[in-house]
Amino acid sequence: MKQWAITLALSAVFGAGAVVWASTPDAGMETSAQPAIGQTAPAVRVVKAQPAQAMQTRRFFGQVRARESADLSFEVGGTLNLLDAIEGDRIMRGKLLARLDPAPFERAVERATATLDQARREHDRAQTLVDSATISQARLEDVRTARDLSDIALRDAQDALEDTKLVAPFDALVADRLTANFTLVEPGQPILRLHDMSEVRIEFDLPERLLAKVGNPEDVRFTTTLPDQDRPIALRFVEFRAETGSIGQSYVVTLAFPDVQSEFLVPGASVTVTAATPSDTSGMTLPASALLSDADRGTAVMILEEVENGRLTVRRQPVEVRSETGTGFRVSGLAEGAEVVAAGGHLLRTGQTVRRYTGLVVEER
Repeated sequence: MKQWAITLALSAVFGAGAVVWASTPDAGMETSAQPAIGQTAPAVRVVKAQPAQAMQTRRFFGQVRARESADLSFEVGGTLNLLDAIEGDRIMRGKLLARLDPAPFERAVERATATLDQARREHDRAQTLVDSATISQARLEDVRTARDLSDIALRDAQDALEDTKLVAPFDALVADRLTANFTLVEPGQPILRLHDMSEVRIEFDLPERLLAKVGNPEDVRFTTTLPDQDRPIALRFVEFRAETGSIGQSYVVTLAFPDVQSEFLVPGASVTVTAATPSDTSGMTLPASALLSDADRGTAVMILEEVENGRLTVRRQPVEVRSETGTGFRVSGLAEGAEVVAAGGHLLRTGQTVRRYTGLVVEER
């Protein structure tokens, strides 16, 4: 309630311009309910009390994110002699993106193959000699171990040769080339950065003070709009990071797009997310500037009333603030359609004659 009082006080100060005075009385002059001779009744801007909406909406600014981003690197080192990836290109899973010079690795495979062939021949001879009791069984076991190690060395060499190729692990968007072609690279050195665009997501910061008002993010209806789409797009809730960010008390909410094709869905693009939550429909909604806060008399508004001869006057009407709506307040104590002074009501008093201000035209009374 204290926070509401501060908000209402500031709204009253900055909204005073909504009451237009045609002429100002001299200092110390007593003001009556009806304007004195030579004075014109002040013109007031009015709003009509409207029933609270069933859905309360709030807007947040977010950014498009990929499902995941990955920096690709080689498991072996060598000279980069192919880099077939252009930033911004969309590529298919399995596409060859980069390759190291395979010559040294091909020679390593040839050496390992020759070594294994030799080890197999020696094993076959040793087996024959054991059968004729020329060498011991222990010697045969040593030869067999040498053969098995040669087989492992060949598989390692073949794997290293295969690792000279860098292929796309998923359908992706090429985000960045991190290494120049024809350079010597080390194992694990990042070569390319890819974005997994199989599911496009949005991340936005939810301030701590709004967390309780939004409620459980899984129960909120999230939508957004894109310039090349003719209707709002429903978003799916993915996750809610239950730790505040390092800057400001806010939580990161992640949403996912449906299968939508749009040239605007690139990582880093800014979007506006609308969050709609069920709201209490009792009471009327008014802008904050329409409410008057007084320590002695409580919260009230100034409503318009028509008296004799069509003359308009204002009357202070007590109200009770029920909740904040994001754009104003939900109050009780007003009838639907009641005309309320939109701002500057603290400059008026009950029974004072006013005119209705409607843009550039002021209704004469």
